[in-house]
Amino acid sequence: MASAASGFDEGRPDARAQLAGLIFALVLVDPEGRIAEVNHAAEDLLGTSASRLVGTRLTERIGPLDPRVEARLTASDEALVARDLTVRVGPQEARINLTASPLGGYPGWRVVTLSQIGHDEAGPGGGEAMLGAPAVLAHEIKNPLAAIRGAGQLAARKLPHADKKLARMITDEVDRIARLIDRMQQLGSTRPGPVDACNPHEAIRAAVATMRAAGGEGGTIDIREEFDPSLPPVLANRDALEQVLINLVFNARDAALANAGGKQGGVIVVQTRFVSGLAFSAIRNGRAVPLPIEITVSDNGAGVDPALRDHVFEPFVSSKPSGQGLGLSLVRKLVRDMNGNVSHDRDQRQGLTNFRLHLPQAPDAV
Repeated sequence: MASAASGFDEGRPDARAQLAGLIFALVLVDPEGRIAEVNHAAEDLLGTSASRLVGTRLTERIGPLDPRVEARLTASDEALVARDLTVRVGPQEARINLTASPLGGYPGWRVVTLSQIGHDEAGPGGGEAMLGAPAVLAHEIKNPLAAIRGAGQLAARKLPHADKKLARMITDEVDRIARLIDRMQQLGSTRPGPVDACNPHEAIRAAVATMRAAGGEGGTIDIREEFDPSLPPVLANRDALEQVLINLVFNARDAALANAGGKQGGVIVVQTRFVSGLAFSAIRNGRAVPLPIEITVSDNGAGVDPALRDHVFEPFVSSKPSGQGLGLSLVRKLVRDMNGNVSHDRDQRQGLTNFRLHLPQAPDAV
C-alpha cells in the first residue's frame, strides 16, 4: 500500500498548484485583516497583481461592505457565509458570494473565498448537456413541420384570393418555428467549430454592420468603440465569434432603445483590452486556460431584471415580451466551445449593463 501511494503522489499536484487552478478567488488573511496570499483567480477578480495586494486590507479592496458583514469578517474567530453581496472592485461593481473560514491552530488567520455571481460557471457536461433532449426533439419536429408547410403552399394555390392570406400565415408561422428549432439544434450540438487566430476588431465591426443593416430603429443608437489597437489576435472560431457579438449587440440595442423610449439617447459601448498580468482563467479538460483578451459590450438600458440576473444564460429565460430566451444560451455555448467565458454585471454608478467575453490569445501571438 505504501508503495502504491508513493507512486500516486509522484504525479499529484501540490497544494499550491491546486489553489492556482481554482476558478474562484481565494485570499489568505492574517490576524490584522491584511492580505497575506492570493491565487490567480483573486488577482483577476480584484484587478491587480499579488505583489500589490499582499499587505493591504481585504475590506479596503472590496469595500464598502454591509456593516454586519464587515463586522463578522473582522471577527477573525468566526466563520462567515454571505451571499449576493454588491462590492466595488476598483472602478467597477461586482456581485459576489463570500465565505470566511478560520484556520484551526492558527489563531486569527482566515481563508476567504470570493465567487463572482454571473460568471459562466457551468462545467463540461453541465448546462449544455441538458440541451441534448430539446435538440433531439427538435429533429423529430422538423419532419412534420415540412409536411405542414407543403400543405400550406398547396392550399395557397387552390384557395380563393381572399383566403390566401390564411395559407401564407400558416407557412410564415411554420418558418418561424423552424428558425427557432434551428437555434435549439445549435444549442444541443456537441461538436465545436475549428478555432484559429482572428482579429477581434474585424468581428466586432462586422457584427455592428449587421445590426445597422437590419435598419429600423438601429439608426438611433450611438455606438462607441474603445478599442486597444495593440490587441493581439484571439484564438476563436471567426463565424461563432461574430454570431456571439451579433447577439450581444442586438440585445444591447434593444435594451438601450427600450430605456430611451425608442428615441435618441441609446448608447452602446464596445471595448477591447488585454488583461495584463495573470488573467482570468477557465478550467477546461482539467487544465487552466488563460483568457487575457476581453471584449465588453455595454449599454445604457435599464439592466437585467434582478429576478433573472442569475439565470440570463439559461435556455428559455428572457425579459423581452416576445423573447424566446435562446440568444444568450447560444452565446454561452459558442463562447465555451472556444474555451472562453462570458459574464455580465451592472454598473449602477455609470448606468451601464456590461456583457464581458474573456477569450484565449492565439498561440503565435503569445
